[in-house]
Amino acid sequence: MLNQEKILLDLQQALEKVTLSDLENLQIKYLGRNGLVNDLFQKIKEVSPAEKKAYGESINRLKEKVTALILAKKEELVTKEDNAEKIDVTLPGKNYPQGSLHLITQGINEISQIFEKIGFIRMSYPEVEWEYFSFASLNMPADHPARDDFETSFIDFPEHSEYGKMVLTPHTSSGQVREMWRLGKPPIRMINISKTYRPNYDATHTPMFYQFEGLCVDKGINITHLKGTIDYFAKAYFGEDVQTRLRPHHFQFTEPSFEVDVTCTVCRGKCEVDGKKCKVCKSGWLELGGTGMVHPNVLKEGKIDSGIYTGWAFGFGIERVIMMKYGINDIRYYYSGDIRFLEQF
Repeated sequence: MLNQEKILLDLQQALEKVTLSDLENLQIKYLGRNGLVNDLFQKIKEVSPAEKKAYGESINRLKEKVTALILAKKEELVTKEDNAEKIDVTLPGKNYPQGSLHLITQGINEISQIFEKIGFIRMSYPEVEWEYFSFASLNMPADHPARDDFETSFIDFPEHSEYGKMVLTPHTSSGQVREMWRLGKPPIRMINISKTYRPNYDATHTPMFYQFEGLCVDKGINITHLKGTIDYFAKAYFGEDVQTRLRPHHFQFTEPSFEVDVTCTVCRGKCEVDGKKCKVCKSGWLELGGTGMVHPNVLKEGKIDSGIYTGWAFGFGIERVIMMKYGINDIRYYYSGDIRFLEQF
């Protein structure tokens, strides 16, 4: 015969961890037709006549206790479920913070897409370069100031018998002759985006920075094609209301050479903001970078006949054009890792 106290104890333990969905199975186990309590009633015939009354009363009390415990647990679980947070699957999900591409990467992608639309192929040339490609092939003599170690980072490595010392490339222009060699002959339409290195560090310079180089060589190329391309880029990147101008300048690898100015992106060429003189431009213009017609000596180094072909090139700093677009006043913010700055973009 089953022990009544053990049945009650086992039930109490089972109720401690039961769920509402499992409670019905527990009720059948104890109170069902073939349950433990009914099993005890079936065994009354084994009890002596003198003990049957007391035995029957004890089984009834057990049944009442079992029933009361199960009902109490059911009320507890139903109340708990009613008070639980309801999930409405039709509601929109929660907005969680998302990461994004770095501001420099965004700029590189945008610039690449702008030039891709007019047939320029994106290239990338070595960040560790030979002196020849960085200087000599670009019409820079051995005594040119840019070849001084105050301006260029030289690498402690044996000199090449033909190409000279090894350097961290100071500008993307080092890819010009390499691209001419790669294609062999025009037409050439290249956009070269890469890291460049110069030993400077202040609000507008960092030892490592990004440049993008444009190179176009073909028959009949002239300054009007150069100006049209720069106008196209400026309007696509800064806005349709931005104008450009060319100022005569000197670069060793272009002739004629120009500095490119664009309408100030802060005052939009008005020279004033809220009735005060613009502190960014002071003249309505901002300097974008350098450009010009490719020097015949550079074409010669690229094994291209300058009597048949002409071309233009430009070199702009990516950090600088981003600064001009968004009004950033310190290039070092890009590399600070400060999430408060980066998440604005």
